[in-house]
Amino acid sequence: MAKQQLLMLGIRASFHTLSAVLVAGVIFTAVFLSRNVLPKEPPQSDGAPNVEDGRDCNLFEGKWVFDNESNPIYNEEECKFMSDQLACEKFGRKDSSYKFWRWQPRTCNLPRFNGTKLLESLRNKRMVYVGDSLNRGQWVSMVCMASSVITSPNLMHMHNNGSNLITFKSLEYNATIDFYWAPLLVESNSDDPTNHRLPERIVRIQSIEKHARHWTESDIIVLNSYLWWRMPHIKTLWGSFEKLDGIYKEVEMVRVYEMALQTLSQWLEVHVNSNRTKLFFMSMSPTHERAEEWGGETNQNCYGETSLIDKEGYNGRGSDPKMMRVVENVFDRLKGRGLNMHMINITQLSEYRKDGHPSIYRKQWEQLKEDQVLDPSSYSDCIHWCLPGVPDVWNHLLYAYIVDNHHFT
Repeated sequence: MAKQQLLMLGIRASFHTLSAVLVAGVIFTAVFLSRNVLPKEPPQSDGAPNVEDGRDCNLFEGKWVFDNESNPIYNEEECKFMSDQLACEKFGRKDSSYKFWRWQPRTCNLPRFNGTKLLESLRNKRMVYVGDSLNRGQWVSMVCMASSVITSPNLMHMHNNGSNLITFKSLEYNATIDFYWAPLLVESNSDDPTNHRLPERIVRIQSIEKHARHWTESDIIVLNSYLWWRMPHIKTLWGSFEKLDGIYKEVEMVRVYEMALQTLSQWLEVHVNSNRTKLFFMSMSPTHERAEEWGGETNQNCYGETSLIDKEGYNGRGSDPKMMRVVENVFDRLKGRGLNMHMINITQLSEYRKDGHPSIYRKQWEQLKEDQVLDPSSYSDCIHWCLPGVPDVWNHLLYAYIVDNHHFT
């Protein structure tokens, strides 16, 4: 009898032990899955970027996600400030998928763009884009994004007197968003905002005051300069354009580029109040002028492209890593002297977007020749970007810095 009782107790103990093990296994599995199974495409958040697993949020590493519910933020035909150089639908582009892609960072989410929050953050402030036509396109994008929440046309206006400066103003918020034409940042013979297509480019490498005095008192400065430097050598002037005793010298491009950025950083260090002004520098905007680089036909370009490049880490020859390193080195030294220039790295994410350029769907600079009309790819613009489109994402990245005041790796 005693042996039978012991046997029954043993069976019960084994049963309870087995049950406990099974229950523990179920709990462990549930916890493991809850930690490791994430939604395929996390939605944009309304506030600051939410970071997974305590990792740093790098906004510039990620992928493009097709999203025709939240994009585009504005419509081309409804933005009264749209540029004919960027209005691809207006000039006959039929496919529209280029408007519906958003950027999804790998380890976090971008805060959802809110035009009202942007204007509120710019209340009684001035934001100015300084640079070339790519920065002007980004400025048009930001003006379209911001003005999309302004219900009355009487509460906003644009001022352009033909000078280098164009001003957009929201009267309700007393918020100003400007663009200043300075394609090489320092003084050059290409400084005229309309007549700057010259056979020879000349820069005054140590002269920036002519431009910088118009924007150093701003609250936010967004700079770019890349495309206009893309030649082996650039003629550099020590002296004045008005006098005949100046010294001219052909200098290797990367070295001249570095000297120009050093002139810029020295000016900013002296004239900018770091407690008031936020500084941003947009990295290189890639071009898509050689289809063979992404597996397309030889002697073709972005004309007719409607899909993205799906090779992760793709880089075309339209981007110059040496110039990127120069930018990083110059502004790292500036940071060491107490002034922080935030780098907005748009290069890699824009490399994938061979579909985003106007190609032939834009107002042309001049009357087309007969052979160009017969061969559209010969006059395609594979440098600038359709709007709505890629520059909206660049501004969305800026928004994460400006409105949510976060600093990312």
